[in-house]
Amino acid sequence: MQANSTTPEASDSRRRSLRRLKFWVWFKERAHPSDLQVTVFWAGIIGFCGGVCSIAFRFATSAVHSLLTGNSAPGMAESFAELPPLLRFVIPGLGGLVAGAIIYFGVRWRGPVTTTDYMEAVVLGDGKISARRSLVKCLSALFTIASGGSIGREGPLVQLSSLVASLAGRLQKWSAPRLRLLVGCGAAAGIASAYNAPIAGALFVAEIVLGSVAMEIFGPLVFASVIATLTVRGFLGGSPLYQIPPFRLNGNWEIVPYLLLGLAAGVVAPWFIRFLRASENLAARIAVPVYVKMCVGGLIVGGLAVFHPEVCGNGYSAVNAILRGEWFWQTLAVILVFKILATAATFGSGAVGGVFTPTLFVGASLGFLFGNAAQHLPGHFVIDPSAFALVGMGAFLAATTHAPIMAIIMIFELTLDYQIILPLMLACVVGYYTSVSIEKRSIYTEALKRKGAGDYRQQLAELHVRDLMKTDPLTVLPTARFAEIVEKFVATRVNYLYVTERDRFVGAISLHDIKNYLNAPELAALVIAGDILHESFPAVRAEASLSEALERFARHDGERLPVVNNSTDYQLIGSISKTDVILALAGSSRSAAAVDFVAAQ
Repeated sequence: MQANSTTPEASDSRRRSLRRLKFWVWFKERAHPSDLQVTVFWAGIIGFCGGVCSIAFRFATSAVHSLLTGNSAPGMAESFAELPPLLRFVIPGLGGLVAGAIIYFGVRWRGPVTTTDYMEAVVLGDGKISARRSLVKCLSALFTIASGGSIGREGPLVQLSSLVASLAGRLQKWSAPRLRLLVGCGAAAGIASAYNAPIAGALFVAEIVLGSVAMEIFGPLVFASVIATLTVRGFLGGSPLYQIPPFRLNGNWEIVPYLLLGLAAGVVAPWFIRFLRASENLAARIAVPVYVKMCVGGLIVGGLAVFHPEVCGNGYSAVNAILRGEWFWQTLAVILVFKILATAATFGSGAVGGVFTPTLFVGASLGFLFGNAAQHLPGHFVIDPSAFALVGMGAFLAATTHAPIMAIIMIFELTLDYQIILPLMLACVVGYYTSVSIEKRSIYTEALKRKGAGDYRQQLAELHVRDLMKTDPLTVLPTARFAEIVEKFVATRVNYLYVTERDRFVGAISLHDIKNYLNAPELAALVIAGDILHESFPAVRAEASLSEALERFARHDGERLPVVNNSTDYQLIGSISKTDVILALAGSSRSAAAVDFVAAQ
C-alpha cells in the first residue's frame, strides 16, 4: 500500500535515483575506480601543476636576473662574465641581502602549519606544508638564484610542487599516509621538471624519501613525474639537459680507469658533505641576523666571481663546458676549488635552494681532472676526459646521496646516451660502497636524526587501525527501504553500505548486489536492507595492528573495511582504507635516508 500511495513527485525522484544508480553501477563494473586509481589521477594533476610552477619560476628568475644585471645572457656564468668586476662583487651580496630580509621578516607570517620542508612533511610529519612560509622561502630563493648564488633552482621547484600537492590533499581531506604520498608526488614532479628526467624524479622519492618501490607508491610517483616532464617539454622542448660528444668503449680493459674514478668519488664525497655541514654550523654560531649572513655569503661568492664568474649559479653552463672539453685542467682545478667555496658560503649562510646541481658540477670536475690524469696510466687506454666527467657526475652523486640506482638513471636521462651506461653503473656502485665504508650516514641520515626520525619511525611501527581509520562511516538500519539505500549509494559513491542495529555492525550491502532490483521497481519497493546484506562481512578491531588489517584485506576484494570497537560489542566506529595501510607499513620500514638535500633550508 505504501508503494502505491506515493506522490508523482516522489515516484519521479525515485526513478531519477534509479537511473543515476544504474549508470554508476555500469561505470563501476567497467572502470572500477579504486582508491589507488583516484590517487594516480590526483598524481597527474599534481604533475601538471608542478610543471607549470617550474616554468613560472624559471621565467621569474630570468626576469629578476635581467633586472639586477641589465643583460639577458643564456647562462648565469655568461651573464656575469659580461659584467665589470665591481658589479660581479656587489650583485650576489645585494641578492643575498634581499633574500635574507625576506626570510627574516617572512618567518613572522605564521599559520597553523609551520613545516616547509617537504622531506620532513613526508618522512616525519603528516604531509601538511605551510603555504605562507613556503612562499616566503621560494621568494627568497628567487633572489638568491637570480643574483648568482651558488645554489640550484631545483629546491624551490620541489618546494612549490610539494606545496600544491599538500594543499590539494588537505582540501580532499585525505588521510596522513595518502597525503604524504601526494606530497611525494609533488617532489617527484619538481625534480623531473627541473632536470627533464621523469624516471630519476620518481626513483629519487621512492628510493630516498619513501624507501619503497611498491607499485602502490611507485605508480603515482611515475605518473606525476611523466606529466610534469611532458608539461615542461611542451613549453621548453625535450632536448637532453647536457649535450655530450659521442662515447664508445673501445675495449673491456678501459673499464678499469672508470672503476678507479668511482673509488676516488667515494673517497671525496664524504669530505664534501662534511665541508658543507661545517660551513652551516660555523654560520649558525655567528649571532647576527640572517640577512647579514646571507649578504656576507653573497659577497664571498661575488669576490670569487671577480676572478672566475663560473662560480655563479648552479653550475649548469660550467658542466656543459666541461663535457665539451673547453677548459685546461689547471683552470678547471682552480674553478673547482672556487665553486666548492662558493657553494659552502651560499649553503652555510642559510640560503634557500638546492645543492643537487652544484654537486653534479663537483662530480664533473673531479671526473674531468681524473680523466686527464688517467691519460698517463700505463697501457693503451683511449681516454676521453669528457666521458670521465660524465661518469664522475654519476659516481659523485651516488656517493653523496647513497642512492646509486637514482644516480645511474638520472645521468642516463640527462644525456640520453646508452653507450655510457656500463662504466656509469660500475663507477656509481663503487662510489657508493666506498663512501659508505668511510661514512655510514649520508647527508639525509644526519639531518633526519636531528629532526627525530628514529622516534617517528618507532611511532609508525606502533600504529594501530584506530590511528588511520576514518570516523563516521555511512550506515543504514536493517529496516531501511530500498529507496534510502539507493539515495545513499548515489550520493556517496561508495562500494559498500554498512548496516548497523543500535550501533552494532551486522553486515554490509554491496553496490553490485542491488543491480538485480534496478529493473524491477515494484520488487525493489518491497526490499529492505536486512534482506540483501552480507552478514559475514569481515571487520577489523580498532586496536588491531596494521599487519593484521592487511591480512584481513588479503581475504577481501574491497578497498575499505569496517572498524569495530572490539570483538564483543562489535560497535561500528569507522572504516579503514587498504591503500592507507600499505602506505603506513611502507613508512614504518623506511630506512633513515632522506631529508632536505634538494630543498636545503
